[in-house]
Amino acid sequence: MDKITVNDLYDLNETIAAEVFEGVKYPWEVLPKISGFIIKLGESLSLDDFDKVGDDIWIAKSAKVAPTASLNGPLIIDEEAEVRHCAFIRGSAIVGKGAVVGNSTELKNVILFNKVQVPHYNYVGDSILGFKSHMGAGSITSNVKSDKKLVVVKGEEKYETGLKKFGAMLGDNVEVGCGSILNPGSVIGRNVNIYPLSSVRGIVPGGNIYKKAGEVVEKY
Repeated sequence: MDKITVNDLYDLNETIAAEVFEGVKYPWEVLPKISGFIIKLGESLSLDDFDKVGDDIWIAKSAKVAPTASLNGPLIIDEEAEVRHCAFIRGSAIVGKGAVVGNSTELKNVILFNKVQVPHYNYVGDSILGFKSHMGAGSITSNVKSDKKLVVVKGEEKYETGLKKFGAMLGDNVEVGCGSILNPGSVIGRNVNIYPLSSVRGIVPGGNIYKKAGEVVEKY
């Protein structure tokens, strides 16, 4: 049985966005809800802790945001997060506590749980990255199929998502090696390591090392 539900992948204590997952079985069901949820949540944030800048952008007073970063709402940057030089946040993004968004990294329609690192030349679109997950330099989520068809998650079963845009669901503590591509509909279980220069598709069960297609081994 594929372990790809919200509870299988994520510790909801490690995100300001826990409420959006209520009543949801599979995490990709949240993707169409992110934008509206951010606006609702943002309006409830304390101005003692957050500054509202521009339209629908809330930045924690303890966050560090480079003046060269491009920020577009709706957007929440949580406490102690760091958004570095020339990061491009296109909108519909939640950057968790202590998360790092690095140089030339682009975000669009994403939830980054606390302590996520996307620090070097990453594209993360239509994706959810769990607590302490890390994407190595140049690794990306590919969020649209080349044939433009709706994304199907493929594991022991096939899951029709009904979504044209769907990058990757990364569970907690996932390490993605440099230069890797997570193809549309990738679901990576908790505590997985992805080798550098990998092309990943489908479901990678938790607690494994992904070396290449057809070669996935247990970590422990």
